[in-house]
Amino acid sequence: MSKVLFAPMAYSKYEAAQTLPEKFSRLLKKTGLAEKVNGKSVAIKMHVGGGVNYSTIPPVFVKKLVKFVQDNGGDCFITDHGVQHRHPEDRGYTEFALGCPILDDCGHLNKYFYTKNVEFKTFKHVDIAGLIHDADFLIDFSHVKGHGACGFGGACKNIAMGCVTDRTRHEIHALEGGLIWDKDKCIHCNDCIESCNHHANSFKNDEYSVFYHHCTNCQHCVKVCPTGAITLDDNNYEDFQTGMALCTKTVVETFKPENVYYINVLTSITALCDCWGLTTPSLVPDIGIMASADIVAIEAASMDAIKMEDLIPVGIPEGYELTGHGHLFEQLHGKNPYTQLDKLVEQGLGEKGYESEQVM
Repeated sequence: MSKVLFAPMAYSKYEAAQTLPEKFSRLLKKTGLAEKVNGKSVAIKMHVGGGVNYSTIPPVFVKKLVKFVQDNGGDCFITDHGVQHRHPEDRGYTEFALGCPILDDCGHLNKYFYTKNVEFKTFKHVDIAGLIHDADFLIDFSHVKGHGACGFGGACKNIAMGCVTDRTRHEIHALEGGLIWDKDKCIHCNDCIESCNHHANSFKNDEYSVFYHHCTNCQHCVKVCPTGAITLDDNNYEDFQTGMALCTKTVVETFKPENVYYINVLTSITALCDCWGLTTPSLVPDIGIMASADIVAIEAASMDAIKMEDLIPVGIPEGYELTGHGHLFEQLHGKNPYTQLDKLVEQGLGEKGYESEQVM
């Protein structure tokens, strides 16, 4: 079984050495990354958030990772898609604070990418972000949280949705279904318009219109509609997760197997993805940080650590009732998060079995 390193939140003394940042430093020393990053260009892929989001990975952890890479001979940069318009400086992500550049992975014009052709139904193109493709080493540095489309967002989502172009994101999301608008249910509250990060929808002559050149089918509009006026014409969740896994496989195959590593941060575990540009209360208490060379093992360990019995009720919207079936994320979003793991296994990316080693 693959090893998953785990630095837990639990502490026994009021001292700095017992805090999660210091445990993270000790965890990094156990990863074997020191030897692997030496002499390499290292892309640290993380989500920089947006809007009034404050639940992304705290800068203290990012700075420690950057310094660790640099101290061990790696030349690193932080990257995400659409970095500049997300204003990462609002969340403390600046080159001055973190010690390395923060770059748009497809370039500042969003036009630098390498296309790999795939064949899965309507999913045809994996446009790998140019700066990801050109790096020698990839550290997938992910904030674990819920996700309305994916069921949850972790290491796989950080790659499949964050290391590619809008065209690829649209093709993956389209596997789940297209958008249907019910005029009779619509109250023209504009929640759907305000929730769209890509300015892809509007009302024209009182008719809901989607500009599919911009739309990524992220389904924010579906999630926020208070009357159910916007729905999917199909719910092919398994196809969508197959697309996610296939995209992840295509991206990581850019690198030698030993040149990809995964770190999951399980703090501020909220209902929604950081891409919403807002933060809701945590669903469960902070858990810690996990690290592994196996993407399936680390995702499995992360899901197993998020337990229904630890639910913080305020993390659920007022008046919302959980289904009572399955994992907490499944009860919240109606999608089994473990399906994502099954699809990763089918793509040969790892195994769900793991051995956890605590780093205290």
